[in-house]
Amino acid sequence: MNLLDTDWVIQALANRQPALGTLERLAGSRIYVSYITLGEVYERAFTSTNPQAYLVSFRYFLGFYRLLGLNDPIMERFAETRALLRRRGELIADFDLLIAATALHHDLTLLTFNFRHFERIPDLKLYQPS
Repeated sequence: MNLLDTDWVIQALANRQPALGTLERLAGSRIYVSYITLGEVYERAFTSTNPQAYLVSFRYFLGFYRLLGLNDPIMERFAETRALLRRRGELIADFDLLIAATALHHDLTLLTFNFRHFERIPDLKLYQPS
């Protein structure tokens, strides 16, 4: 089971490899999208040259995946991880931490191109394209 990071969704929407090919290979497995990613991609749509077309494309894309919201255990994991990274001097963006906390809570592997940030998070499983 996998969770898509925002950068993965953006690459897939742009028909870029390896994001698109990987999603095609994983089509039979459970793949989720966080509401955090939903918000980030919506923001991107509203900065595009054609927001309505971007939104139509994104909403079609979302139809293939289940959305995951936030809850108290995810927020606690977020806070614990944020405090740890702050102590280490390795803090990353809150949205990235919320996506990671969601993946950890649901025991999902995160599909991301941002290894530099996410590899700082203990026990987070990151998808390694083959």
